[in-house]
Amino acid sequence: MTTVAIVNARLLDPASDYDGPGAVLVEDGRIAQVVRGQATQHPDGVEIVDAHGLCLSPGLIDIRVKTGEPGAEPKETLKSASLAAAAGGVTTIVVQPDTDPAVDDPAMVDFIQRRGAALNLVNVRAAGAATKALGGERMAEIGLMDEAGALYFTDGDKVIVNSRTLQRVMSYAAAFNALIACRPADPWLTEGAVAASGELATRLGLSGSPAIAERIGLERDLALVEQTGARFLVDQISTEGALETLARARAKGLEVAASVSINHLCFNEVDIGDYRTFYRLDPPLRSEADRQALIEAVREGLIDVITSAHAPAPAEDKRRPFAEAAPGAVGLETLLPAALTLHHEDGLDLLDVLRPLTQGPAALLGLDAGVLTEGAPADLVLFDPGAPIIVDADALRSKSKNSPFDGRRLQGKVIGTWVGGRKVF
Repeated sequence: MTTVAIVNARLLDPASDYDGPGAVLVEDGRIAQVVRGQATQHPDGVEIVDAHGLCLSPGLIDIRVKTGEPGAEPKETLKSASLAAAAGGVTTIVVQPDTDPAVDDPAMVDFIQRRGAALNLVNVRAAGAATKALGGERMAEIGLMDEAGALYFTDGDKVIVNSRTLQRVMSYAAAFNALIACRPADPWLTEGAVAASGELATRLGLSGSPAIAERIGLERDLALVEQTGARFLVDQISTEGALETLARARAKGLEVAASVSINHLCFNEVDIGDYRTFYRLDPPLRSEADRQALIEAVREGLIDVITSAHAPAPAEDKRRPFAEAAPGAVGLETLLPAALTLHHEDGLDLLDVLRPLTQGPAALLGLDAGVLTEGAPADLVLFDPGAPIIVDADALRSKSKNSPFDGRRLQGKVIGTWVGGRKVF
């Protein structure tokens, strides 16, 4: 494998809080040396990549990516998702278990990860189902899937309504320190909801999900966490009230992390406008006060992970009446420039923006990536944080084009992506 030196870069390493000039030497797929400051000499026989002062950071890690493979390949394949990830500077994706069949046994975990590895693009890992066939009643083969390499366990968009089942899942997972992720929601308050409860939903005649439903669901989940001692991830937190509940749990010493979708950091309920189905998401877009609270939670470190919440849906599933449209949006390719709006528009430091995209998810999942450290995998992204772009959904590499950022002006362009020292974009 070629030895590469990426020089004249602005290094951004959230793990060490370093933001400054430097260079990175890559050998045999790993970071061999990190030089901080202006490097004047380079080893002989090394391929030189001049970054021209652009930003070089660890590659992004997206822990919540839906694909259609297996079972619904017209929506998205592992290959199309991997191509989109590489173009977006995402070097590791964690595929959700809601495929057909569901990823609820070690054979399916192995299938996803072998298929991903054969593509030789980005790192493809699997999340396993918490319950058999995502049915919410019988615990899946969590221990065997953990041995097969599943990074965490979740029923995805489905709430595990049966508290006894969730208690058993958490107790079993706690025995070998496996991570359980759940979407917090009271299913009785959110049943049939397609928008956030409030004046706008009422005026549009849409069934609303009240913010209190998320808090009630989270209170239950955290009570079980406290009782079982499980490691827990709050999946796609979206309301200010739930953030307060999360902060209290952290103060009590519970091992609880939280993720937020980039969509809930960039949009609010007003964006659904006159029934724009590309903004039909689950959880729904919330109030501007909730959005601002989420941004502050990222700034303060209360939220550990920002995800793309990549959920491809073809046109025939989106171009329908709002209440009938499939929820979700693609986001792998737009994740980085969208996240950079927190820097350009909300004043977050670049390191604070990158931390929940790199170091945060790596630490949560026990990966040795997400850092610019000697010996770490050479999973890197080179980007221009100020380059203006206009998102063109039709040009996205995902097979589905359901992007709420379509036509939006953003700043931030990926120049190059390396995975294990190989340039994949």
